[in-house]
Amino acid sequence: MSSRDAVIVDAIRTPIARGKQGAPLSSIHPVDLLAQTLQHLVSRSALDPGTVDDVMIGCVSQVSEQSGTPGRMAWLGAGFPEHVPATTIDRKCGSSQQAVHFAAQAIMSDQADIVIAGGVESMSRVPMGSARQGADPYGRMVAERYAPGLTSQGVSAELVAARYSISRAQLDAYSAESHRRAAASDFAREIVPVSDGTTTITVDSTVRPDTTPERLAELNPVFRTDELAERFPEIDWSITAGNSSQITDGASASLIMSAGTAEKLGLTPRARIHAMSVVGADPLLMLTGPIPAARRALERAGLTPSDISHVEVNEAFAPVPIAFMQELRFDHSVVNPRGGAIALGHPLGATGTRLLTTMLHALEDTGGRFGLQAVCEAGGMANATIIERL
Repeated sequence: MSSRDAVIVDAIRTPIARGKQGAPLSSIHPVDLLAQTLQHLVSRSALDPGTVDDVMIGCVSQVSEQSGTPGRMAWLGAGFPEHVPATTIDRKCGSSQQAVHFAAQAIMSDQADIVIAGGVESMSRVPMGSARQGADPYGRMVAERYAPGLTSQGVSAELVAARYSISRAQLDAYSAESHRRAAASDFAREIVPVSDGTTTITVDSTVRPDTTPERLAELNPVFRTDELAERFPEIDWSITAGNSSQITDGASASLIMSAGTAEKLGLTPRARIHAMSVVGADPLLMLTGPIPAARRALERAGLTPSDISHVEVNEAFAPVPIAFMQELRFDHSVVNPRGGAIALGHPLGATGTRLLTTMLHALEDTGGRFGLQAVCEAGGMANATIIERL
């Protein structure tokens, strides 16, 4: 390794809980949720927090309780030195994965030595779409270019299923398997406890071990309207709450530094960031971006799918990983082997480093060398990251 290689010293996440009032994390302010995560991250490495160059935090709904640069407020709430700055990153579902990319780029270009990259989203307290509040996010020129108009991610998932000839039975079977895999996995090493001051939460509360394809088949599609059915006659309307990611609360964080700094501090790097990419894709299909993003990352790394031991593709909707596997010829055994967002949930801004955390621990548990992570993002974008376990 070069002394300027960006290495991962640690990666952690909170438990994940459903994003609704009364759920286990809904009583914790998102700043406090992230502050506790940062406290754990720093203490686990016995790091002097004053040596951190920057804190980069992904967060999608930057309004209400998440409007005050949540990384900065969390850093202060954690009791850490005031001279350390923070910034907030919004690349939709890949926000904290982009935070990792920015952190690695700063380190590799010798502009920083130690960066914390993470994310937070409290979807119970700041509901998805709060930042929009009924406003038109597109404007006239986008509407003219993509007439008769762009649509929601749920409808995009239906379009992906139609394009790749993915049946409702395949979607539900995949989703039930996500719950089975998550229920069979041990996440204890990657989860840190958080508290609302009264109750301490230590485990995920989203996984339903009794999920079956037959039970999922009873759910009704949620995105069909008569107008959309007329506009998209090719759609069979198969996306349900059961084969979509769960709306959840959570936070995650990673400690990234140069290999030279890790050596100087006597810290053992667990992985290095091997390759990164970000791409744009068709904003109507929207969810196919992980395919070209992964291809570009593999090309940059000089690797092929057969070199990858573990793949994390965000399960925003079941068609996303299924189409990904069809295109890149990954076997399902290596794709989301510990379940994904259908079972564990998708706390938007936190998902990128949640996936990284799970992938790092899984590579260590299995002895795998390379891991690939890809996340689709609203507007037709995607990030892909390849890490190498050390």
